[in-house]
Amino acid sequence: MRALLAAALLTGLAGAAQAETQVLTLRYICDRGVEVPATYVNAEDQQIAVIHVEGSQITLFSETAASGARYGWPSDGSSYVWWTKGPEATLYWKDGEKGTEEPVLTGCTEGG
Repeated sequence: MRALLAAALLTGLAGAAQAETQVLTLRYICDRGVEVPATYVNAEDQQIAVIHVEGSQITLFSETAASGARYGWPSDGSSYVWWTKGPEATLYWKDGEKGTEEPVLTGCTEGG
């Protein structure tokens, strides 16, 4: 009986956790015709973006942004930064050594 109760409780908790997590998949078309599929996972405690660029799948974590949504890799090293605002996005390369960000893909528009 206890095992059955524990299983029911765990199933209920898993269902509640899933209800709080939102997953959204979008496609962006950038300058030069480059397509960037992006999946956003928004949970109560964390937001991530998974983008597919140049044959690689890149997972980025939510960062503080003055406007829009900014995703990067949580380190002082070099990494990609995906910054969205409304239906538009830009992919940057952050040089951790120089402290600069250079645009890699610009003019990205949701849905093409």
